[in-house]
Amino acid sequence: MAFGTQDDTDDVMNEINMTPLVDVMLVLLIIFIITVPVMKHAVNIDLPRASNQAQDAKPETVRLSVDADGQYFWNDSRIVDADLERMLKVEAARQPQPELHIRGDRAVRYERVAQAMAAAQQSGLRKIGFITEPKPQ
Repeated sequence: MAFGTQDDTDDVMNEINMTPLVDVMLVLLIIFIITVPVMKHAVNIDLPRASNQAQDAKPETVRLSVDADGQYFWNDSRIVDADLERMLKVEAARQPQPELHIRGDRAVRYERVAQAMAAAQQSGLRKIGFITEPKPQ
């Protein structure tokens, strides 16, 4: 029992199957899109030689403490309020600019610490930090 006749199988296919051709072309297109940016041609330039020294100058740290009575201490020495702004401006003008570490007593009014922060900001100091002690466990 034959399902087809001999005449059906002898017909020549006269159309080209385009699906494999399109698949190959898309793969080649993707390969070229990926590889072309990698193959950029660079101009060879003989650059001048120079040596540089690493900057070893570490900015010093200024400790500004506020005790429980609201008095300011500049690196452990007592200062008056009028001198605080002047000393901050002097430190802000130095290169490299030092870091200002503010230590506020737990019992001091927040206003005194906020005044010190505002004076540091107005003088131009950019590196301001707070020093705290860790909680006892």
